[in-house]
Amino acid sequence: MSNSSSITEFLLLAFADTRQLQLLHFWLFLGIYLAALLGNGLIITTVACDHRLHTPMYFFLLNLSLLDLGSISTTVPKSMANSLWDSRAISYSGCTAQVFFFTFLFVAEYCVLTIMAYDRYVAICKPLHYGTLLGSRACVHMAAAAWASGFLYAVMHTGNTFSLPLCQGNAVDQFFCEIPQILKLSCSCSYLREVGLLVLGVCLAFGCFVFILFSYVQIFRAVLRIPSEQGRHRALSTCLPHLAVVSLFISTATFAYLKPPSISSPVLDLVVAVLYSVVSPAVNPLLYSMRNQELKDALRKMMNGLIGCEGCFVLLTVTSYATEDPFGWVKDSCTERWLRTMPGPVALLSGSRGGDGQRNGLSNPGPGPTAVRICSSCVVSTCHR
Repeated sequence: MSNSSSITEFLLLAFADTRQLQLLHFWLFLGIYLAALLGNGLIITTVACDHRLHTPMYFFLLNLSLLDLGSISTTVPKSMANSLWDSRAISYSGCTAQVFFFTFLFVAEYCVLTIMAYDRYVAICKPLHYGTLLGSRACVHMAAAAWASGFLYAVMHTGNTFSLPLCQGNAVDQFFCEIPQILKLSCSCSYLREVGLLVLGVCLAFGCFVFILFSYVQIFRAVLRIPSEQGRHRALSTCLPHLAVVSLFISTATFAYLKPPSISSPVLDLVVAVLYSVVSPAVNPLLYSMRNQELKDALRKMMNGLIGCEGCFVLLTVTSYATEDPFGWVKDSCTERWLRTMPGPVALLSGSRGGDGQRNGLSNPGPGPTAVRICSSCVVSTCHR
């Protein structure tokens, strides 16, 4: 019989007993973690940097990516470190921090997904009121409310959970600390307060689920009334990524926390926990970008700018010219910036000297550098150092 005051660390569930499988788990989780960092990081950077994506839908997507990054960073690095160093231990304060941050980010993400369903409902069912109902101030207030809800819920649950006396040892049957597993370690008659908070949370979560379900019923009814097939496809293409993310999130979380005890087993609990805490944050960027041409175009534009057009030569293949504006500048479609012409690949192909200019069909009033004003739709550029 142990007391919570005497517990200085918890023992997490190990994925494997042999060293080879531990290293396999480490590399597998490392790959998933790096994929999550890359995917969510690209979405955050693209939405933040591209002014065309400064809309309510992408603002909430940015918040979702931030929450996914925080969620997977709360659980995966410690599990990787334990597998690498052949350990199961996590400190009492580390376990408390995991419970707090995972609950905070998990609840906030569910709230953001609910808000995103409302965003799609307004965009499709009430398009004329979209700017009024989802103005910039309203979006900021809704996002702040989602983060604040997660924070308050996490504070209540974390404080209440770790105030309970722990009488069942310190071995946690999960690869990270979470509230249901900590409650299993408490004394049998002392966790009723926490169960009451969990029931309240389930009721609120069910309310959000009903709201999401109602929103999509209205959305599908509105889509079916659109006369053109192209219009229906365009409307659905903005909803399907969100619907896929919500389905994955709700189904795995519901099965993890509300499944019957008769079918519960450590292996099944571990698999389901990996799905909602590791796989979901990693695949969400893929689900959102797979059918979103606007996001893919913005990402491609950002990547072209990062490849290195500044301080390098730019090879321009000209297909159309506007020779009435020879001010010594040329527009590079790789960065969409106006660049001063210079000797080299740019000058030779854009007509820097009379002979070259005549050969390329350009008029050149005399020797010396001369440029032609070329728009980005008239030029294909390849950047190389």
